[in-house]
Amino acid sequence: MLVVENGTVLRGASLRPERTNILIEDDIIAEITPDRIPGSNRIDASGLMVAPALVNSHVHLGDSVAMDVGDGRPLEDIVRPPNGLKHQILESSPRWKLKVSMKDAMADMMAHGTGFFIDYREGGFSGIELLTEVMADLPLKGMILGRDPAVFDPEASNAEVRRAVRRILQVSDGFAPSGMGEITDEAARIIVDECERMGKVASIHVAEHPESQRRSLEETGRTEVERALDAGFKLLVHLTNPVKDDLEIVRESGASVVLCPRSNGALSAGIPPVKRMHEMGINLLLGTDNVMFNSPDLLREMEYTLKVTRGSTGEYFPPVEVLGMTTVNASEITGGSVIEEGFPADLMITEKLSTDPYLSIINRTESKNIIYLIIKGKLVKR
Repeated sequence: MLVVENGTVLRGASLRPERTNILIEDDIIAEITPDRIPGSNRIDASGLMVAPALVNSHVHLGDSVAMDVGDGRPLEDIVRPPNGLKHQILESSPRWKLKVSMKDAMADMMAHGTGFFIDYREGGFSGIELLTEVMADLPLKGMILGRDPAVFDPEASNAEVRRAVRRILQVSDGFAPSGMGEITDEAARIIVDECERMGKVASIHVAEHPESQRRSLEETGRTEVERALDAGFKLLVHLTNPVKDDLEIVRESGASVVLCPRSNGALSAGIPPVKRMHEMGINLLLGTDNVMFNSPDLLREMEYTLKVTRGSTGEYFPPVEVLGMTTVNASEITGGSVIEEGFPADLMITEKLSTDPYLSIINRTESKNIIYLIIKGKLVKR
């Protein structure tokens, strides 16, 4: 049992500030009340803010072994499987080095308030096994979405693709190929079909770069977004460069979109239309993408997202909506990320550095200002 008392709690799906107390029992938020809660194990959060622990909805931890390598080279030269620079480095790096770099990146995430991550795992079965071993040593919660080289092979039969997907899904939380430009529409449908059959997550990168959209239209007559949604994907990554009616069909599909603005900036891919997507009612999440290009720091990601959105549109964008992208908007995937009774007790307790609770986190909070991080009801940072 743990009591967090006297804090300004960002409560519920609206992240409404409320001075109240929280009782944690068996890793769950058992009670939220303004009344004093008895108990000896207590955190006095007077003058502090209590927010949901952050959710990094798109990260590639594996390439943390190659930080800042390849800067300035074209996107496809760096990340496109199977021969991109990233994949060459992953193939040639010893197992111990990959594990150390991933563990360091995960520790960095926790130091900056992340309690849950979704890793898009390269390396097939062995890549998943490697990350699973690292995760066993840390309290950080996560999902692993795997991939298999067979889905990128134009010579592979549908039966071979299906077997490969099933093999990966037996040891992972879902399947996430790199993009529609690397797989056939039939392979995409097989991936979604198998994920749905096994109750797993199917996700894919779309419209990251204008060139990938142009190529998709030229070769298939449809955008990457159209093809992904036709296949049934419900978790799209990037959507930095929508064309035609892409955003409208995403809205109609009910798919969620993971934005990675700092990565897009680092790779000269553009600025995602955050405000427009939000106004259309699309559920937006945030991820830091490749550790190769960016630190896995969601505090920096939120600040960049807020300011580049305001700067690119010349209009106001509410900071609470950006904080929601790293917390409550991910609740359907994580099963938590909301401070409410009955939800998992994953909390970030920070200093209140300004009068605005949302901007205090987004603009001003650093690792040193995170006083406590609670994951699964247990203190992991103090």
